[in-house]
This record gives sequence, structure tokens and C-alpha cells, in this order.
Amino acid sequence: MKLIRFGEVGQEKPGLILSDGTKIDASGFGEDFNRDFFQSGGLGRLAEWVAENAASAPKINDSVRLAPPVDRPGKIVCIGLNYEDHANEGGMDIPEEPILFFKATSSVVGPNDDLVIPKNSKKTDWEVELAVIIGKDASYVSKEDAMDYVAGYCVHNDYSEREYQLEKGGQWVKGKSCDTFAPLGPYIATKDEIDDINDLRLWLKVNGELKQDGSTSKLIFDIPYLVSYISQFMTLQAGDIISTGTPAGVGLGFNPPQYLKPGDEVELGIEGLGSSRQKAKAYNS
Repeated sequence: MKLIRFGEVGQEKPGLILSDGTKIDASGFGEDFNRDFFQSGGLGRLAEWVAENAASAPKINDSVRLAPPVDRPGKIVCIGLNYEDHANEGGMDIPEEPILFFKATSSVVGPNDDLVIPKNSKKTDWEVELAVIIGKDASYVSKEDAMDYVAGYCVHNDYSEREYQLEKGGQWVKGKSCDTFAPLGPYIATKDEIDDINDLRLWLKVNGELKQDGSTSKLIFDIPYLVSYISQFMTLQAGDIISTGTPAGVGLGFNPPQYLKPGDEVELGIEGLGSSRQKAKAYNS
């Protein structure tokens, strides 16, 4: 299944994309795609509802705003330097263990919502990433069992303000958590929708120019390893998100570096997970 949420901010509803590409309103299902939904086996109930009601459900016009496909994730755990080429372009060592940091959930927006460049920012950067949505609470999970705890996947643009991240001391979270810095979607694809999650192309363009072009086959730490590893330090709760890292081609890696300015358009996608587009605009107090 492909899960979407749609509608204006504060009025989002659950929906689905059918195999023929039709978007349907799943409000009649009676549940949103949140922690309780995933933890209580909601995907199974949703599949039953779709089988009985898809044909009669209201259709969603393509002009309607797409919202983040997860309602209020508890946390976003990001993995730093998880592609060797990205570590190299930043002049950083290849990690021997996953580098973990958090991204504030207040940064989450819809896949095509505007990117707001933070006040006084000069180094706002892009990062296309595969996001993993946790399907049930995971604590001290083995690598062999880890995929049982995964609900699905979506596209994430892990926007980063490099001055805040790298030049102001402390942890990276400051440069990762600005408002609008976590567009998610367009949809969550459940595991059965993806033939091989370890061999998907991911790409990103700025103003039509290809900047990033990588493959999940190049992940240093794969998804089962990450789910197991993170669960040794904290409980991954249903609806939480793991963002698995970005390949080479970020603005920081160019000589001289390239950063976003108002009016720029960023388009990104992952094979099997769709694409999203954000237009950058200046902060307006």
C-alpha cells in the first residue's frame, strides 16, 4: 500500500494511492497514520478496509496539498555520514559505528511545502535520504529480526544549515531542526511495495540541475543493522522515523560550496517512493 495524508495544515486526513495511481480519501477508515495506528496493527486493518471500500471511497484531486504521511512522529533519528562518498566530500572519516543525531519533529512538513530559509542563514543545504518508518515498538532487537519492526519507507529531504551545524559548536541538531527542514513523502510505501530496498536510486536536483545521484546499495550501515543498533540505546516507537543518510552531491561538498537562496527549487526522489519538490523562500518575521 501507499499511504498519504492530505489537506491544509491542521486539517489533514488519511488517504491512499491505489495501484492505478488514483488517490482516495480514507477518512472512512476512521484512523490517522500515527503511533497508535502502527503499534496496534493498523496496516492489516487498513488493507481490509481498502479491499472493501476502495471502489466507493471519494477521490482526491491532484491539486490538493499532500501532508506529511506520518502524523506526529515521536522522533526522527538521523544517521550521519552513512555513504562513503558523502563522508569523503566533507573531508570526514568513515564511521566505524553509526553516527546518530536527532532532528526536531517540529521541522516536519509536507513533501511539496515551501522551504523557509532560516533568519540570517547563508548556508542552507540539501540532502536526499531514504526514511524508514517504524511499525511497532523496538527495543534490543536483533539484526535478524529487525525488518519485522519496519512498516515502510518514504522520501526525506534532510535540510541542513551548515553554519549552525558545524560552526556553532555542540551537536548537529541545531543545523538540522529549523522549521520546514524535514519534508516527508509524497507517500509511505509499505515493505511489500519495494522489491529490493538495498538497491534503489536516489537523486536530487536544484533548479533542474542534477546534484545528487546515488543508490541505497552504497549505504555503509544497512537498514536491519540500523534498526537493531539504535534499539540498543533507545526504544524505537511505532511511527518513529530513521533517516538513513545522504550520498555525495550536497552543497557543502562543492568547491566553492553551493547553498540555497530564495526562489530556488529543489526536486528529489527515490525509485519506488515517488518525488517531492520544495521552493525556497526567505524567512519573513
